[in-house]
Formats: sequence, structure tokens, C-alpha cells
Amino acid sequence: MKYFPGRLNITWIKNCYADGSLTPRELIGEIIKRAELTKDKNVWIVPPSKELMEQYIEKLEKTDANSLPLWGIPFAIKDNIDLEGVPTTAACKEYEYVPKESAYVVKKLIAMGAIPVGKTNLDQFATGLVGTRSPYGEVHNSLKDELISGGSSSGSAAAVGLGMAAFSLGTDTAGSGRVPAALNCLVGYKPSLGAWSTNGVVPACASLDCVTVFANNIDDAELVDSCARGFDDKCRWSKDIQKPVEKLPEKICLPDNMPEFFGGFADVYRNKWKSAVKRIEKLGIKVEYIDCAFLKEAASILYDGPWVAERWADLGDFVEKNPSAIFPVTKNVLESGARSELTAASCFRAMHTLAGYKAMARSLFKDSVLVMPTAGGTYTRDEVRKDPIASNSKMGLYTNHCNLLDLCAIAIPENSRDFDLPFGITIFGLSENEGLILGTARKFLEEETVKIAVCGLHLKGFPLEYQLTELGARFESHTRTAPEYRLYRLNTEPVKPALVKCGDGGMSIEVDTYDIPVKKIGEFLLNIPSPLVLGKVKLIDDSETVGFLCESGGLGDAADISGYGGYKKYIESME
Repeated sequence: MKYFPGRLNITWIKNCYADGSLTPRELIGEIIKRAELTKDKNVWIVPPSKELMEQYIEKLEKTDANSLPLWGIPFAIKDNIDLEGVPTTAACKEYEYVPKESAYVVKKLIAMGAIPVGKTNLDQFATGLVGTRSPYGEVHNSLKDELISGGSSSGSAAAVGLGMAAFSLGTDTAGSGRVPAALNCLVGYKPSLGAWSTNGVVPACASLDCVTVFANNIDDAELVDSCARGFDDKCRWSKDIQKPVEKLPEKICLPDNMPEFFGGFADVYRNKWKSAVKRIEKLGIKVEYIDCAFLKEAASILYDGPWVAERWADLGDFVEKNPSAIFPVTKNVLESGARSELTAASCFRAMHTLAGYKAMARSLFKDSVLVMPTAGGTYTRDEVRKDPIASNSKMGLYTNHCNLLDLCAIAIPENSRDFDLPFGITIFGLSENEGLILGTARKFLEEETVKIAVCGLHLKGFPLEYQLTELGARFESHTRTAPEYRLYRLNTEPVKPALVKCGDGGMSIEVDTYDIPVKKIGEFLLNIPSPLVLGKVKLIDDSETVGFLCESGGLGDAADISGYGGYKKYIESME
């Protein structure tokens, strides 16, 4: 039976195609199975099917796999973006139409060999950041079923998170290409306004809309960007913005005050933000703390000002003729664009105010980037249902300013292996500085660390500690395991202890934890002699980390020294 990873990425797929262990038909078959198994998560409006994809696979079979950069790569499409011959609904059945041609970016991706697998669910008419505002059902988070997926590109993020696409297309007006990335531990890339055509996209606020990509890593996001980017003379918003070249900024700007964190996981998110800031401060790039109050003031223009009228200009006629077809919360949002106080004069006043904020941004962020939390918290779907307006508003605290100020952005995980409760940061730059945000994102992820627990000769101050520190590991804490382990003295040369998980009858054992760069883990593994291995160790606070364990059957005539509570105390007793 063919092995399929839980999440798909372009490199794995290409390698499998190259060695003959996988074909596009086999991959699509697996995706269809996964879609059927997860249909209760409400990811799809038009789900993956053999009928939908057959025409694309037949064309690929007549093409050299090496001739197209996205040959055989499956991707999902948010259902406010047109795919030829497939209904576009924007999550409103009554709005449905069948486009005669695909959106410009979709056509480009298909021409590069990518296979569209289906149309994904969204907050209706792309008006939301929570992923629950759809008559097609609330999209479940791909990692924790009870949590929100983020919106409005909810299904697009979940499709990648659940391994039903290698990448997906979303849209972003106020954060919809970034919030779902953070909540599903993905990369969300929002190019500069106009870099990707919005021709064939149902408008939210047309002058601010972007098509975006969700992927599992930066390399995949950049490859998709290189295929999708380009000037479209049929798109009134299109600009000729060349493919960015990665480089590092002169400085990184951070908020000078602790950002607001909210919801039931506020403390967790706050601590993860502090961890991200510490890493940023160690990147070797100048850090400057700035007053970010003007970003919130700029963001308020989006929903409190006349830009909501832009939505009404595009969708108002439909709403008035089909009031019962609109999701109740969405209807309230859209109708706010018809307020009598939104006059031409108010529009010009807002434009002039916004121009001032843009000037501030251009001054502050010249040759620099800004880093903020992608979101200050998250909610369960039940919590959002009880308070849909306030919860949605909170999710946009650090995203709404972006397109108004003509910034580009990339949302990345603070920890790309955190599939429990991921936290994300977003890196912003001026529209001409996409290379800076990409360079900063890659640098941050390259410096990612993993916590490792040690119980013996690698303890702080012990003989083998240098094997960690010379690889850049930093001591974090003295702590203990959960009370479900035994500690043994192995009869080896040199003598070393071994930690064994035993469940009942176990004890809490003293350990030290270090943060070690992820890129150095392989090198560190070379120093670990049998029968010791790296595995998951549960700590006293119920968190799990990487740590030393002993292979099954590797104890031999080892002596049980658990009663000492740790190797350090055992050694002290011998002196």
C-alpha cells in the first residue's frame, strides 16, 4: 500500500512522480478518499471527484512531467474564485453561476500543470474571519475539531491542513489569507495589491482584494507565486510587479507595547509571542520597537468608514432582491455599506486620513519589515456562535490595516511542528518589498528551535553538555517529567542513565530542557549511542517534548535508580 503523508507538499509529490512510486491518478484517488472521510468538517462546496479532475489528468498524461513546474500538483480553490464549468457560489446558492472560463490566476496555475481538485467553503461573500458564516456549514479547524478554522478562506486552509491539496487559493481583503494560515499551522502568502490578477474573483472590496496562497512551507508558496504572478490587461487592478528576490531587511519593527491577547488561550498565545520576539531579537537584524497605534486607527477605516460601501456597490442589488438567501450575520455586514452617513464627503475625508497613515507607513517601513501576531487568540466554534460579531472583530486586530496601507504580508507559524495549538506571526512590508518579508520569514523559520529534555550526561554542568551548546542549544530550565517514568543506570562505558516510560509505578524524574535549532537535530542524533533514542517525553506540566528514552529490551542488567529522583542526585550520593 502506498504511503501518503498526512500533509502534502510539492517536493514530496515531485520526488514520488520522479521515482515512479506515484501517479497523479493515484494521488487524486487518495484525495477523494480523504474528502469522503472528512466530509463532516464542511471543507468543500464542490468536493474532489474523478469527474472534475479527469480532463486535467488526461492532458497531463500527454505532457512531459519535467516541462511544467506544477505538473500533477493538486490545489484547492476558494469558491469565490472561478473555475471553468464549475459553479461559483461565494457560499450563497442563490448567487450561483457557472463561469465559462477560469479566473486568470487559476488559468495560469493549470497551464503550469496544477490540478484543481474542488471548490472550498468560505465565510459567505468573504465577509468574516472565523469560518463559521456559511450556509454550507461551519468549517472545522484541521487540527482541533472544536476550534474555528479562521476565515473567510476557511475551507482553503483546512483542505491543505487535512492533506487534500498541496496548496490552495484564498482571497484576502482584511486578513482572510492570513488568519486561517495561523490557526491551521500553514504559510499564508498575501502578495502586493495587483501582483496577482483578481479577474474572475467575486469582489469583497474590489480595490483591496487579493488572491492568496496557503501552503505547508515557504518554498511551495514561492513556487506558486512565481506561476500565478503577472500583469493582466483585463484586470483593472493589475500591476506589473516583478517576482520578488529574497533579502534581509535593514531592521525589523516590533510593537512597543504588548499586543492584546484574547479568548481562552490568551496566556498560551502571549507566551508564544514572547518566544517569537526572543527569536527575532537573536536573528542578527536590528530591531526597533515602534508605536503601532496608527495601524489600529487605519484599520478602523475599513469597517467604520466608507469602504464598506464598496461591498454594497457590488452586492447591494443582489442582497435587496434576495434577502432570505443571505446568512444573517453576513447580511448585517453587507447592509452596513448602505448607511446614509456614508456620503461622498465622508469617503474623501477617509481617503485623506488614510493617505496620512500610508505616508507614516512608508516612512517607518522603508527597507524594513513589521512583525505582529497574526491573531491574538482563537475561539471554539460554539463561542463564535454565541458572540459572532465581537469574536470576528477580535480576529482581525492585527490584519485589517494591511491592504488599506498597501502592504504585502506573509503569515508563518511560530513553530511549524505545533499541531496542537499553533500560533502565527505575520511579517509586513511595503508593496515593493516582498523580497524583504520573504527573506525575513525564511530566516525566522531557519532559526526555529525544538525543546529537548535530557536526564543524564547532557544535564547542565555535566560532561556532555558541550554536545548541545556547540550546536547552538540554549539551556531553558530545570524541571521534571510526569510521574510515569523509571530511571535506570546502564552498565556502559561511560556509565549513563536511561529513562523508561512505564505508566503505573512510575515516578517524576528530574530533567533539564534545552532549546536546540531544528536544523541541528540531525547532527545531534549522531552523538546518541544505542540503546538510547529520541522520543516524546511528557513533562510535569503535561506538555510533551523531545527527550532521551531507552529502546525496548535495551536495559539488560541495568540498575533501577528511580528512587533518587534524578541522575544528579544519584551522582551526588556516590561522592
